[in-house]
Amino acid sequence: MDGDTFRESVESAKRTELDRLGSSKLLIALTGARIERERVLEVAAHSEHAARETFRAWAADEPHDGARAAFEAVAAQEDTHLDRVLAALDGEVDLADGGPMHAYLRGREETIERVASGMVGRPLVSLRTHTQLIGFFINEADESGADLFRDLKSETAAVIDDGVALLDEHCTDDAEWERARMVAEYVIQVAYDDYADGLTELGLGVKDVC
Repeated sequence: MDGDTFRESVESAKRTELDRLGSSKLLIALTGARIERERVLEVAAHSEHAARETFRAWAADEPHDGARAAFEAVAAQEDTHLDRVLAALDGEVDLADGGPMHAYLRGREETIERVASGMVGRPLVSLRTHTQLIGFFINEADESGADLFRDLKSETAAVIDDGVALLDEHCTDDAEWERARMVAEYVIQVAYDDYADGLTELGLGVKDVC
């Protein structure tokens, strides 16, 4: 297996979950049905903050130079993303850190598992979120907001390219590729389960809104 085949394998295996995460109802789950500009931006800010903290923690104790540099770069990118989202907010927000997906990510200690889950699985989820955010701002006739998340989506997509390249360097046998596949798919499942739970709390069924 190589990095490109790996990505295709993960996306194929989790096609249903990714498609549902790309549903127009995603923002309902993320915002608790408060789909308004400030709330949407707050949710985005929380997400960028959590990602920044995850990659900062990984960079602090990652023994492999290439992976550490990649984690530092993603942390810096997420810091920039956070600043840009906060700048779009009219007021201040108390940033919340964590959530089920980042709790899982932060439990990964092996380089391969970190790269696969954090730089492939996680951004595959994030791309769906960014797509819905772009759509929200288009519907609000807010072109600057849509452009903001177009930029963030493009930069997030590049993280996947870096992730699969790193896996090509670090995975030396089928067992390592399989471990990478398992954690990348699992982080998508964690994000999906959190999404489904959010809809359930609102009295909505996942299959009914897809």
